[in-house]
Formats: sequence, structure tokens, C-alpha cells
Amino acid sequence: MSFRETVSWKKIFKMTLPIFLFGAVTNTLFCEDCFSSWEALKNESFSMVFSGLMWVFLWQGNGLVSDYISYRISWLENPTKRFIWGSIGVILYSPAAVLFLYLMSWWLVNIRITGLASIMLISIGITFIISFFLNAAEFLRNWKQTALDAERLKKEQMASKYESLKNQVNPHFLFNSLNALTNLVYEDQDMAADFIRQLSKVYRYVLETRSKEVVSLETEMKFVDSYLFLQKIRFDEKLKVEAEVVGFEKRMIPPLALQMLLENAIKHNTIAKDEPLTIKIFVQGEMLVVENNLQIKNIPTEESSGMGLVNIKARYEFLSDKLVNIEKTDQAFRVELPLLTISE
Repeated sequence: MSFRETVSWKKIFKMTLPIFLFGAVTNTLFCEDCFSSWEALKNESFSMVFSGLMWVFLWQGNGLVSDYISYRISWLENPTKRFIWGSIGVILYSPAAVLFLYLMSWWLVNIRITGLASIMLISIGITFIISFFLNAAEFLRNWKQTALDAERLKKEQMASKYESLKNQVNPHFLFNSLNALTNLVYEDQDMAADFIRQLSKVYRYVLETRSKEVVSLETEMKFVDSYLFLQKIRFDEKLKVEAEVVGFEKRMIPPLALQMLLENAIKHNTIAKDEPLTIKIFVQGEMLVVENNLQIKNIPTEESSGMGLVNIKARYEFLSDKLVNIEKTDQAFRVELPLLTISE
């Protein structure tokens, strides 16, 4: 965008007449005879016109000079350079504008203004004062806009990041589920049909909640029931889950957060007949606690990236100032998820 396109010419023309009148009226304040004699007021008319034009040239002209310098040099990126060039612009333009008006009055109407040097000095002083306030206002306006833009960009980046976090669904779950289904098809067709129904519920939930930031704990628990049905087919009595969240069903959590914790527990721990995995889900204070006995199994590093917990913590950072707590002992692994309300 060119400088000409950034200037509000309509605003400039709209302000010109009030500025001219202000300058003309101000001039009469220094004419003692103007208030007592109409003849003196008529004789002072040229001086009033000259003063009005001088105010227009100084105010509007310096405003354009200031806008052009700001267009070329940003207040926020180079404040010192912008201040120096702004001062130079005032010092060069103001006397030049007064000299231009002096020459026009001389050549066009053959009138010479006395005290030209004093007028120039006064004009520079007045312009400096006006420019100081205008530049201060412009700097604050730019600073505020930059802060708003930075905050908006931050929110957009966080929202984008949040969307990517919500889309992180572990493909291993689908592969494992299909492998279990393959075995069931030959062993128990009725159970295989139930398995397919529960699997469809799981992925329907994933699709339905993809656009949601939070869901009720009750909704998440219903989904977890379908998810655990599939896991029970794989592990039978080797996997035990105890859940008790009565009275907190209407509180909110990020969708799939609870499922990710269950998936992490199943993925990282040995599950055997003589070493069953026990997962407890309960509420303590304002936290939803997911705790399991610890019996770590060796898995490849690339499969143990810890993205599940990172995902959950990042989503909570986006939604609330409440933190996810993680505790690990020799016997157990415990994660506490803050229970949210809709206002959060």
C-alpha cells in the first residue's frame, strides 16, 4: 500500500476549516483595537487570514510530514530514528511553510509581514508542542494495536495448536482393535458383532468431539466404557478397571483425555495373568485421578514418546490455568486432571 492510500484525505479536508478559523480567531486576541473598532478589525483581516493559513499549513502540513515519516520509519521498530527524523521534519518544514506564506502575501497582494524571524521561531515552538502530543498519541495507538495484534496472533496460534492436539489419535489402537477383531470373527461371531458395535461407538465419539474443547465427565465415561469393552476382549481378566465418579458427572474435561491416560497405562505396563494391571478412576477434591500399579515393560523408544501426557498438559494450558499433576513412585503411576466448569 502506497503512502497516498494510507492518508485519510477526507479527514484532512474536514479539519481544515476549523483549524483555519481557530488560527484566525486566535490572531484577534492579540489585537487590542479589534474589539472596540470595526475599522481596526477590517484592517486586521489580512493578518487574520495569514494567521489562519499559517495554522492550516503548520498543523495539517506537519501532520502529513509526520505521517510520511511514520510510513517510512516505524515508531515501534525504530523509535529513536523515528524521533530524530520527526524533529528534523518539524525544524525544516515549519519555517519553510511560514516563508512560503510570506512570499505568497508579498507576490500576490504586495503585503510584507513584519517580524518574520519571530514568527518562524514561534511557529517552530508551537509546532513542536503540537507534534509532541500528536506523536505521543500515535506511538501509544501503534503500541496498543501491536499489543492487540500480538495477543490475537497468540490466540490464533494456540487455537491452531489446540486443533492439532485434538487430532492426535493413536493409530496403534485401531490396529490392535482390528487384530483382536480378526481373532474374534473365527472364535465367537456374536462377540465379534458386539466388538464392532463398540468400536463404531468409539470412533463416532472421536469424530463428534473433534470440534469440542471440553465434554462432560459423564459423556467421557460413557465413551470409556466402550473403549474398555474393546480392551477387555484383548486382555480379559488381566485388566481390571475400578471407576467411581458419582456426583461429578457434570464437570468438564478435554475430550479423549481420560482415554489417553488409560491407553498410556495399557501401553507402558506389563499385563499378564500373574501380573494384572489395575487402573483406578476416582475424584479427589477438584481433581479426576487416574492411578495404576506400576509394572513397566520394555518398549521401543519411538513408541514411548510420551506424546499422550504432553498432549493432555498442552490442552489444559489452553483451556485453564489449572495444572495437570503427575506422580510416579516405585509402586504406582498417578495423573490428576483438573475438573473444569463451563466458564473456564
